[in-house]
Amino acid sequence: MIVVVWVFFIVVFGVVEHLVDPDTYGTVWLGMWWGVETVTTVGYGDVVPQDSAGKVIAVFLMLGGLSLLAVVTGAITSAFVSRAEAERREGGDDPVMQRLEDMSAQLEQIKTELSGKR
Repeated sequence: MIVVVWVFFIVVFGVVEHLVDPDTYGTVWLGMWWGVETVTTVGYGDVVPQDSAGKVIAVFLMLGGLSLLAVVTGAITSAFVSRAEAERREGGDDPVMQRLEDMSAQLEQIKTELSGKR
């Protein structure tokens, strides 16, 4: 969903950039190429906005590109962690549960010792 939204923004801002700065971006396709470069944080430098409006658009695309990469990376990492956690639970090797069981046993032992001293 996020990728679809950013593809839409690339097309829109490519058109806007062509309309705002037609000398630098002679075609809409060149504007969209610049949008892709900017969102993906590649920034070849082959085309650069010359006016302030284009630079404001570039800032928005750069920040959006960084957030897009962060969200995609986070989603992939989360999927890996969830899968590893599920595999551990199925195998009975969940270290958190083992630690909780150990702590419960220790707590029961402490309770038994304290009740025996009364």
